[in-house]
Amino acid sequence: MDHFAFRDGILHVEDVPLPTIAEAVGSPVYVYSAATFRRHAQVFRDGLKDVARKHIAYAIKANPNLAVLRLLADEGYGADVVSGGEMARALAAGMPPDGIVFSGVGKTADELARGLDAGIGQFNLELEEEGEVLARIAASKGLRARATIRVNPDVDAGTHAKISTGRKENKFGVPIDQAPDMFDRLSRLPGLDLRGVACHIGSQLSDLAPLEAAYARIGELVAELRRRGHAISRVDLGGGLGVPYKPGDTFPSPADYGAMVASVTRDWDAELMFEPGRVIAGNAGVLLTRVIWVKPGVVNPYVIVDAAMNDLARPALYDAWHDFVAVQPTGERMVANIAGPVCESGDTFAMGRDIDRVESGDLAVFRTAGAYGATMASTYNSRALVPEVLVDGDRFAVVADRIAAETILAAERVPEWLAR
Repeated sequence: MDHFAFRDGILHVEDVPLPTIAEAVGSPVYVYSAATFRRHAQVFRDGLKDVARKHIAYAIKANPNLAVLRLLADEGYGADVVSGGEMARALAAGMPPDGIVFSGVGKTADELARGLDAGIGQFNLELEEEGEVLARIAASKGLRARATIRVNPDVDAGTHAKISTGRKENKFGVPIDQAPDMFDRLSRLPGLDLRGVACHIGSQLSDLAPLEAAYARIGELVAELRRRGHAISRVDLGGGLGVPYKPGDTFPSPADYGAMVASVTRDWDAELMFEPGRVIAGNAGVLLTRVIWVKPGVVNPYVIVDAAMNDLARPALYDAWHDFVAVQPTGERMVANIAGPVCESGDTFAMGRDIDRVESGDLAVFRTAGAYGATMASTYNSRALVPEVLVDGDRFAVVADRIAAETILAAERVPEWLAR
């Protein structure tokens, strides 16, 4: 459930008509619903009610806006970060350091040191050498780094190849059959407090079976590590639950997921860590855009909007679907291609789609754009970075400014030998 609904023929976010935001801020603009974020945070937490010991760390990469993070911190969420920049955002948002999990396959020595200085709660190690470097840095500071080993269970998540992370050919984690010996070696290092294992097999998962299979393998690994004398107090189960992007999509609910987790892990006797991202943020946002032209086409007309692939990259990257809905629909329909103004043939959001009839100047939204939207934006074609707005009831605020091309240009320099 989200809080985007029609009232008197006009699409609202909570109690604010979207044309009001377009008039105040311009377009394109990302618009988020605070009520939807809060509801999704609560529903996910409620879904894990039968898991006795748990920590939920929101995957910041899904939507790292500072206001969003502050809202989720108020809901008691920690943070899953994959860079020093994301760690800084989590801390700036008021998320407790010991609630931060530092994941990612390419953490630098500097990032590891900054994480130690901040006192973060857990490093998820991706290779043995990383553990050795972390141990050495921690020992030099008189610390012991709290860590887990991320394992690759070689389970196909059944999702898009570019967001699959748990197959043996993926770059993430260590092969699960190599983990016990690696755990033995790393656990001897004085700078490491090796507490358990972690896994994450992919994103936008539509079926619990791959997760259940991966967790079963993790359970076997936990038992083997304990047989070797290791104290396993934490198991990080990652994230990946999917959300519906178009009518007819069906996905497991957090309650379904929680019931599966409780069943599979009932004998583990460990604190379980969860890293939801898309399932919290996806349906909490839309990308508001304005139609520039309706251009005749050979087969179907092209609806050219002022949003582009640099603002919302998922369709160009993954052929991803986002519903396109007029803000003030007339009830008429049309079959059209939807495209942006970027000079790439790939700057298309949909081809031959049945949509609300729109004309030049009309407002529309791409729905389910709260996750992997603004965070993946760029300035390609020297376009401005898209702004972000948060709505809470009948009030709204710009929570990320539109960064104009002129501002970006001002940060560039011409070297002296080229100056005229």
